[in-house]
Amino acid sequence: MAKNWALLIGINKYDNLQPLNYAKQDAQLMQEFLCKEAGFEKVFFFSDDSPDVDGQSTRPSRTNLLRVLRFEKPILGNGDNFWFFFSGHGTRHQERDYLMPSDGDPGDIEKTAISINYITERLRCCGADNVILILDACRKSGTRSGERIGSQTAEIARQTGVISIFSCSPNEYSFEIEELQQGAFTYALLEGLGVKGKCATVENLNHYLTRRVPEIIRNHRNEKERQTPYTIAEPITRSHLILLRQYATITDIATLKIDAYQAEVEGNLELAERLWIRVLAGASGTDMDAIKAIQRIALLQNSQVAFGSDFAKQKSISVKLVSAESISVKLVSAVGVDYSNLQQLLAAGKWQEADEETGRVMCKVAKREEEGWLRDDDIKNFPCEDLSTIDRLWVKYSNGRFGFSVQKRIWESVRTGYKDFYDRVGWDEYSKSYSDLTFFLNARVGYLPFIRRVAYYEAWTLISSLFSHQYFRGF
Repeated sequence: MAKNWALLIGINKYDNLQPLNYAKQDAQLMQEFLCKEAGFEKVFFFSDDSPDVDGQSTRPSRTNLLRVLRFEKPILGNGDNFWFFFSGHGTRHQERDYLMPSDGDPGDIEKTAISINYITERLRCCGADNVILILDACRKSGTRSGERIGSQTAEIARQTGVISIFSCSPNEYSFEIEELQQGAFTYALLEGLGVKGKCATVENLNHYLTRRVPEIIRNHRNEKERQTPYTIAEPITRSHLILLRQYATITDIATLKIDAYQAEVEGNLELAERLWIRVLAGASGTDMDAIKAIQRIALLQNSQVAFGSDFAKQKSISVKLVSAESISVKLVSAVGVDYSNLQQLLAAGKWQEADEETGRVMCKVAKREEEGWLRDDDIKNFPCEDLSTIDRLWVKYSNGRFGFSVQKRIWESVRTGYKDFYDRVGWDEYSKSYSDLTFFLNARVGYLPFIRRVAYYEAWTLISSLFSHQYFRGF
């Protein structure tokens, strides 16, 4: 099973900076949550008066924090998670972001503070393939020194793949709320991770925080002040990672499966293996798709050794093995629609007939068979179970080439208008003739299903509604 470790730091008392009121409380409540509710095996806690551990001080001084970050060898592995949480002062010096330990001196940043770049490098040495950096460090320091942090750390996150969650945007402050006896950000963070938000994935947590923190500021500060948290999780697959498996839904796990499946088809076996391990962890070790996939990847890795640099041969073997044992799809419907004919058409590679059947069953689900087309509200109210079945059937039998979830990722990557989206997936925006379409597996990625055929008018509005559907939360 996956291991979950954390390093939590909360500093109220500073030797050379204005004290904070609730940073220590924020870290303590995070510790309580991770140990009692999230089931973390090991949590390192550093605060103003935290007790010694094994005879060593846990006061959050620079020396003590550098010591705990000194991972001389990997102690975790694939599928494991390491969370780093900091609540206190941060600063920016010579275009670099720093966290201020309790003895940090704003007059000598380089020798007394700790650069976030260094922290990220050390955290990656712990061996966990998922490192999460949570920073609540843009506080009013009471000095003229230091710009607010964020810009450099965000760039580091993009380059290293470390998931980074910031309490506010670089041009804002992170506020403490007296009525709550906490920082606004950590209060919302614990809500989102707990029973109120039940945010199992990085993406879902980000959605919760970006809504909830400004709401807290409006209720407890004033309308003029802004605090907007944000998350960096790149590549996009990292935003789908499951943070807390107790709240993971079928859709959350299905999204990870699609990512893992596509990584296999593309020949990225290292990434695929990591993702399948996370699927297995999210499903508490009981997902047969993940178990078969991990076994399958071992065969694929052996084929890489056998065929050396012959990438075409490797990929051919990969696609065949993935097709043979790919994600199982249960034909679930919330309204009793039978998807067996769609499955048979897709399995036979009859893409046009399958596309026509997709339109038919979608109209049947929405009770629009007589009209033969869908409205905006029909898509908004389309059952998640049925949308999942249709999407996963397309993804499975096209080897990850077609499907609504594939189109959704393309749509997210352009976001500049329907013309660019049509161009990316290969649709001719001026063509209204369904007979002009090309129904071959070698069509562009995302080419099918052709959702425009069930839109009577304003096809782009229908497509936008489809990709805003709750089924795609976390995609």
